[in-house]
Amino acid sequence: MHTRRIAVIGGGIIGASVAAQLTTRNDANSVVLYEKESAPGTHQTGHNSGVVHAGLYYQPGSLKARLTRRGVELLHAYSESRGIRYDECGKLVVAHTEKQLGQLDAILDKARANGVPRIAIIGEDAMHEIEPHCVGRAAIHSPHTAIVDYPGVTRALLEDVRAAGGEVRLGTSVSRITQQGSEQIVHTSGGSQAFDYVIACNGLQSDRLAKRSGAGKYPAIVPFSGDYYKLRPESAKLVNGLLYPVPDPDYPFLGVHLTRTVDDEVTVGPNAFLSFAREHYHRFGFNVRDAIQIASSGAFWRFAGGNFAEAINQLRTANKRSFLAGAQEFIPELASEDLTPGLRGVRAQAMNEDGTLEDDFVIQRVNNAVFVRNAPSPAATSAMAIAEHIIEEILAEDRLVEPLRGA
Repeated sequence: MHTRRIAVIGGGIIGASVAAQLTTRNDANSVVLYEKESAPGTHQTGHNSGVVHAGLYYQPGSLKARLTRRGVELLHAYSESRGIRYDECGKLVVAHTEKQLGQLDAILDKARANGVPRIAIIGEDAMHEIEPHCVGRAAIHSPHTAIVDYPGVTRALLEDVRAAGGEVRLGTSVSRITQQGSEQIVHTSGGSQAFDYVIACNGLQSDRLAKRSGAGKYPAIVPFSGDYYKLRPESAKLVNGLLYPVPDPDYPFLGVHLTRTVDDEVTVGPNAFLSFAREHYHRFGFNVRDAIQIASSGAFWRFAGGNFAEAINQLRTANKRSFLAGAQEFIPELASEDLTPGLRGVRAQAMNEDGTLEDDFVIQRVNNAVFVRNAPSPAATSAMAIAEHIIEEILAEDRLVEPLRGA
């Protein structure tokens, strides 16, 4: 049998999932994973809240909705098999106003259509049994929403890759992919190498690699940063699971929420700002190349013109006082001294040429190269299902693997 040479670009949880499935499910695949950093999962995978999303908000029938539910199944089973902490701490989406109360039914309908188990609208008394310190008029309760250690999952997956004979090349950046006959040539900081297939899962840099490799300019990545605070340990005891606001249907970010983590901390946040640096994780990060790309994008200015009011609103959240106010909507007894600075994340949000933000996952194939062009939240939850989708549907006719059974 001909050995298929496959390159995977990106050492976050999606790239690790793709490489692991290729190596562990078919020994006729010779897999090399490239990651430009010295360790895996250092960007979006290592800078998120750790929530395993159940699929409450996504449009039924969308790729997000389908792959989230499948991703939960695969992630839960894998975490248990590898002894990685997976905690179904549950989630409340809390309504405080009359308008928010009216939105709960729509969320419930979507969640049920997406197959979210045991989802329900509950009143104040039931809410207080789950979260005694939380205030609100009613809530969506998702008891199976969970938290997990995503960097730990990523490391375990790459251990599987190595154990199955795959190669993981850390500290190796990829500049472009070119086609030479039937081969895909991967150009890296360590030289060029020929492959039969390439699967690029490189998040914040995905549009640049795709464009340099002939896949087109759009959708283009526009980075949004989000700051978090965390509750001091004494105050973290006031939160049992996950407390979320009712989302604004016209804006893609969820707003300040309280999230318990697998480290038994509780984070508060995030806000959402345009970031002028794709891979800087401090408040005043700036990258000239990233900033110029944003400023010269007509698509961005079309987006900005339609979202000016929300941008001004987000500017008001740039201080500790606003984080505290958001947290107090759920837990009124919290005080300023209960909040300490936490992590910052940067979200790779894809934007279309007309200035609209791409809501669904976007995966493109160009010849024998596949580019994951948009994979924001819940991509970590969906990572193993995204890998399965790429291998079994996008590359289906190539028969790279035998179908996955019984997962």
